[in-house]
Amino acid sequence: MISRRRILRGALGGSLVSVGLPLLDCFLDGNGQAMAATGKPMPVRFGTWFWGLGMQTQCFTPKTVGKDWELTSELEPLKDVKQHVNVFTGFDAIKDDSPNLCHFSAWATYRCGRFPSARNDITSESVDVTIARKIGGSTRFRQLDATATGNPTDSYSFSNMNSFNTPETTPTALYQRIFGDEFQDPNGDTFVKSPVAMMRQSVLSGVLEQTKDLERGLGAADRARLDQYFTGLREVENQLQHQLTKPEPIEACKVPKRPEDLIAGIDSETLSKRHKLMTDLMVMAVACDQTRIFNMVYSNAAANTTKLGLTGTHHVITHEEMIDPELGYQPMTHWFTIEAMKDFAYFIKALAAVKEGDGSLLDNVLVFAHSDHGYAKLHGLEEVPAFTAGRAGGRVKSGIHVAGNSQTVTRVPYTMIRAMGVDAPAWGAKSNRTSKEIGEILA
Repeated sequence: MISRRRILRGALGGSLVSVGLPLLDCFLDGNGQAMAATGKPMPVRFGTWFWGLGMQTQCFTPKTVGKDWELTSELEPLKDVKQHVNVFTGFDAIKDDSPNLCHFSAWATYRCGRFPSARNDITSESVDVTIARKIGGSTRFRQLDATATGNPTDSYSFSNMNSFNTPETTPTALYQRIFGDEFQDPNGDTFVKSPVAMMRQSVLSGVLEQTKDLERGLGAADRARLDQYFTGLREVENQLQHQLTKPEPIEACKVPKRPEDLIAGIDSETLSKRHKLMTDLMVMAVACDQTRIFNMVYSNAAANTTKLGLTGTHHVITHEEMIDPELGYQPMTHWFTIEAMKDFAYFIKALAAVKEGDGSLLDNVLVFAHSDHGYAKLHGLEEVPAFTAGRAGGRVKSGIHVAGNSQTVTRVPYTMIRAMGVDAPAWGAKSNRTSKEIGEILA
């Protein structure tokens, strides 16, 4: 039997060289979903996708639930990926005795399970960071973050209010981060240990050896704080070790070309181009196993996206545009939502287009998408929309519409936390605390 670790050896100019084999069918089980030698399943990944300013219920929410839900006008762009998507409507961010902090409260509740009492009231980590602690430690990047808005403050991933994960803001910067000088092509003919990674690992190893002596002279609170700090350093050390180990061949990994530079701009056309370029890079980063956790921001909360020839931003229009008496909704606001859904569909298609095993990359991914409000005109906390895409390696069903009937939004991310293998008997706080998974979507 040929081992997946088998390498071809030879000589070149008097030096020994070795070349790895690609991911062959004989390395996989009969279903193409696990390694034949070890029985280990294909890696499962988790990602998020964010868009601002919600939706309009009459244009967005399907009237039927379950598998046979119909495409509404704002969901029409998802027609080609409907089978890959779950739609969640009617879930509320419950504020208890806290104020509605516009364009903040609902997304914060979705991300960390607590309805904040103030804009600096985020004391727990976001759901992607929680899942990264479970599955993110074995790749070069624990997680990758990007925003199509071009603004580095547009991040919804954090350890706490003072520690947001900074996203890459341009396609060229994201390309350099992933596929720059330190990238090791898993299908490349040669492997050279990065001297930069070796130096970093050496420095960290020397520092970590001193931790025990340092902790002896500290109080309990400082020891806990220092332990958290050094835990982070140890994770970095593990990731550096990953860079110093020749990666196994990955059939799906195709190193992309360096993308074009785009002019700065927040008009919907430029935003969409930037989003597509960054999506293609992020998808290939996942396919090349550079990360198993990823976050993409399409438009920020209180989206300031514009349309060429239109006066006012998406945000301003949601509040100032009159409801058309014949249509029964705000037509230009409707247009912006449809544009967002077109790009969400592109994101899903990009994951589905990559072959992995006998299926696609999307089959082994779970994407959580949501917004910052339900009805943006009134800063609504009710019916804040969300999606999942992908099947998480067979753990999640797709193609289902779930109606929340005013239950807390935290049931959606809690279900994903459990699906990704995190041991959490409950999640969230006060009225948003839940221990109930959404069983309709679990396999």
